[in-house]
Amino acid sequence: MTTRFIFVTGGVVSSLGKGIAAASLAALFEARGLTVTMQKLDPYINVDPGTMSPFQHGEVFVTDDGTETDLDLGHYERFTHAVMSYRSNFTTGRIYDSVIRRERRGDYLGATVQVIPHITDAIKEAILALREDGPDIALVEIGGTVGDIESLPFLEAIRQLRFDLGVKQTAFVHLTLVPYIASAGEIKSKPTQHSVQKMREIGIQPDVLLCRSERSIPKSQRDKIALFCNVPKEAVIEAPDVDTIYGVPLTLRDGGLGSVILNHFGMENVEPDLTPWISVCDKIRNPGGEVRIAMVGKYVSLADAYKSVNESLIHGGMSQGVKVRIDYIDAESLEVTGVDALKGVDGILVPGGFGERGTEGKIAAIRYAREQGVPFLGICLGMQLAVVEFARNVAGLVDATSSEFDSQAAHPVIALMTEWEHAGEKIARAEDSDLGGTMRLGGYPCKLIEGTHAFQAYGKAEIRERHRHRYEFNDAYRKLLQESGLIISGTLPDDSLVEIVEVADHPWFVACQFHPEFLSKPYAPHPLFVDFVGAAKVMAQSK
Repeated sequence: MTTRFIFVTGGVVSSLGKGIAAASLAALFEARGLTVTMQKLDPYINVDPGTMSPFQHGEVFVTDDGTETDLDLGHYERFTHAVMSYRSNFTTGRIYDSVIRRERRGDYLGATVQVIPHITDAIKEAILALREDGPDIALVEIGGTVGDIESLPFLEAIRQLRFDLGVKQTAFVHLTLVPYIASAGEIKSKPTQHSVQKMREIGIQPDVLLCRSERSIPKSQRDKIALFCNVPKEAVIEAPDVDTIYGVPLTLRDGGLGSVILNHFGMENVEPDLTPWISVCDKIRNPGGEVRIAMVGKYVSLADAYKSVNESLIHGGMSQGVKVRIDYIDAESLEVTGVDALKGVDGILVPGGFGERGTEGKIAAIRYAREQGVPFLGICLGMQLAVVEFARNVAGLVDATSSEFDSQAAHPVIALMTEWEHAGEKIARAEDSDLGGTMRLGGYPCKLIEGTHAFQAYGKAEIRERHRHRYEFNDAYRKLLQESGLIISGTLPDDSLVEIVEVADHPWFVACQFHPEFLSKPYAPHPLFVDFVGAAKVMAQSK
């Protein structure tokens, strides 16, 4: 079957939710039995978001093949069964880098290398590569806002693809803002008209307009938008604010979005089965209680920095029939004020991160969780600091630390490893060698020890999880820490690297080197988050 391409663009303002809209549309196609894949094209010049501050760009989502990508790919995987890869995220920097490399090799035979055709051809090549796995539908989200100079090469490339592939294989969905002016008591369509006008100047006529608004848009306004934007009335679809992002597939279904696009493609239009999404929304809207989870991190002023963790906690709450209320706590504040902010919470989570800032506050939070019997989940750096805390305060290594923070540490219980060859797999390396040697990126197998919380959560002995880190549990300290009561509950299959640690005689204290949040879905919550929230629920009920 021929792969059809849907290009999702945005206009008027940023942060309208193109990623959620694209993922929800993909979910509508999956609910009809079609196969989908997705891609994000980002206009920034960074080769990938791996070196970008979470304060600027939110979390870095990691695919199973070890690609560091935009956080929207997390939405793509949470809303669909598609598995993202290196094909799923391209930036201006990555495109230009590939073209420059080709020019240096002489691939262009001495031609003058230009934006058109060389850059646009590279973009088209990246998009068309999505056909290799044979999906029915490929959804491509163009980052940025129409009118930005940075996104022009991407828009030109998709304009050319309409010419190359034809109308029946391509569809343009333009997401735009229809604001409500409270002082006038009116919904205004002019920003949408101007945004579409800008698209048409580029040579793209949207096939569908997805109109974001804080309230329902009257039919008269939708008809006006259709008239002035040259779009059929049934293709002007409202997307009002909803109380949960997992309700967006239902909203778009009600607006007829999937049907309009399938009719455009000339494909069979069957009724989607959205039973899983109805169930998810019902669980979110009708919890049986509430638990408070303290998230102690470095980037807590921007919730998107921990987007996948936030969503995974929601998923765990749905599974346990409770609402999870997240108390974001700046780790540095605990270094100044102490741990009083943690009193009364039902669980403590320390997420991943890089750098020394705030680590002593995180260690204080971990110690509080361990000594007070508060359910604890440590992720990546959270696991490493749990090992440091245990080494200092239980095993007696008072100056234990990570070599990330002190290269001359007397007891580097967490250390940088430089040569890797484990379980027959080469550890993925960071592409930018200027920023520090090796990173373990992507999916790796892990074996679990029976009788542990980890084994109980997963219910099986072998799992596969995704990583993003440079430093590891230092095996030279394994015996000492185990003799002091630290439980090693998960390792690589050859037992060479520690993946999960627990603390004996504690209601629930689990810390993992990998990032479980990258595999959690609303209809398939990750086992560690399910058990963690379950332990927090028990604590809440005991008060």
